Amino acid sequence: MRKEQHHKGWNEIKTNDSWAIFKIMGEFVMGYEKLGTIGPCVSVFGSARTKPGDTYYELAVAIAHSISEAGYGVITGGGPGIMEAGNKGAHLAGGTSVGLNIDLPFEQHDNPYIDSDKSLDFDYFFVRKVMFVKYSQGFVVMPGGFGTLDELFEAITLIQTNKIEKFPIILVVSDFWNGLMDWIKNTMLEVKNISPHDLDLIHIVDTKEEVVDIIDSFYKGRSLSPNF
Repeated sequence: MRKEQHHKGWNEIKTNDSWAIFKIMGEFVMGYEKLGTIGPCVSVFGSARTKPGDTYYELAVAIAHSISEAGYGVITGGGPGIMEAGNKGAHLAGGTSVGLNIDLPFEQHDNPYIDSDKSLDFDYFFVRKVMFVKYSQGFVVMPGGFGTLDELFEAITLIQTNKIEKFPIILVVSDFWNGLMDWIKNTMLEVKNISPHDLDLIHIVDTKEEVVDIIDSFYKGRSLSPNF
C-alpha cells in the first residue's frame, strides 16, 4: 500500500531548523579545529568539469605546484576538475593539500590528492565558504562556472566592505576573464555601482610565475594570520 506523502507543518519545520543548528555548529567546530593547524594556504577555484589533460587543468597543476614550492599550502573544494588539479600540484610538490568537500547531487566526489588528515566534509555551503575565506591567504581563480563566480564575488564583497582583511585575488587565463572585467568596468563602474579602487582588488594573469609573484609581493613584510 502506498504511503501517503507527509507534508510538514509550520511547527515541525521550525523544530527541524532548531536541531539543524547543532549540525551547523558541529561543522564549524570541525573546520576550525582541523584548519587551525594547516599554516598559510592559498585557495584554488575552478570548474569541476575540467578534465585531466585540458590546458586549464594542467595549468592549475603547475600553479599549485609553484604555490607549494613557495611555502604555501593549497586548499580546494576537494572534488574533480580544477579542484583535483590544485590538490595534485600540491601533492606532487610535497606541500599541504587540503580538500573542503561538499555533498552534491552531481559532479562532486573526493579526489585522491588530498592529504588523508586534511579532507573535510560539509553539508552546508555557507559553512564551507567561511572556511575558504578564514584560512586562505589568497584566492587563485581558474576558469569555472557559477560556483567559481560565487566564491570570487563573495571574497571581493567581504574585502570591499572591510569584513575581512585584504588578500590577493588572482584570476588566471585572461582570455576567459577579460569579458567579465570589461563588463564590470564599462557597466558597473560606469553607473557608479562600484568605486574605481575596487578594481585594484583583482589581478588578471596567465602564468604560474605571475601568480606566485603577486602572492609573495603582497605578503612581503606582512604577517600571515587567519581572517575574521
